[in-house]
Parts: sequence; C-alpha cells; structure tokens
Amino acid sequence: MARKKVAKVCKLQFEAGGARPGPALASAGINMPQFCTAFNDATKDRKGDIVPVIITAYEDKSFDFVLKTTPASVLLKKAAKVNKGSGSPKATKVGSITKDQLREIAEYKMPDLNANDVEGAMKIVEGTARNMGITIQD
Repeated sequence: MARKKVAKVCKLQFEAGGARPGPALASAGINMPQFCTAFNDATKDRKGDIVPVIITAYEDKSFDFVLKTTPASVLLKKAAKVNKGSGSPKATKVGSITKDQLREIAEYKMPDLNANDVEGAMKIVEGTARNMGITIQD
C-alpha cells in the first residue's frame, strides 16, 4: 500500500466534546464535520477539559488525529481554584496546591511529559506552577 502524502500538521486545542467547524479547522484543510464528530466521540468522557489535539491532514483530505492530556496550567488552576496565573509570579502568589495534588497532576500528565518517573514529572509540573505564581505546600 502506498503511503499517503502529508499536506499539513496542526496543533489545536478544543474543549472536550465541543469541537465545531470554524477558522481554526479550516486552516487544516480537512473534512470539518467528520473531524468534529470523531473528536467529540473520542473526548465525550472528558467533558469540561481542554484537550490538545495534533491533526495530520493528508493531500486526499483524509486525516488522523492524536489526543493529548489537558495542559498542566489548566489542571493547576483547577487544583488551586484560581481563574488565572500571576502576572508577576516571583512577587505575587495567586494560590497553592498540596504535594498530593501535584503528584496526581504529574501522574495524569506522564504520557505527554519527557520524564522517566513520577518524581521527574512532578518537578516539571512544579516548575509550571512556580511560573504561574502557585506555591506547593508540603
């Protein structure tokens, strides 16, 4: 079987179960209703989460997509119960989370992080929290 020629690769984010045809998808050059149906079916169990997706569009208008885990910043904001991160994270702290919450987020993010174990993943997520002005309580 001949390999399909890749026309474009797009990285987008949609709310789980809430993808709709629009300008972001139009730039990918795919069958938008078909993608929306497939994406919404694949993410219906993650309602309320933001789901990053990598869409590979082929020249024959077909496509493949890979779902990623919710961004760490979104999970940290939800855990700390804040609406947004700090504009100056070194000076202004906006919230805090516990080590247990940090471990839970790191375990969820493991498939998408460049870490060998949960402790390494925790350090990556802790760095994101620090850059958002969220402190980690022991």
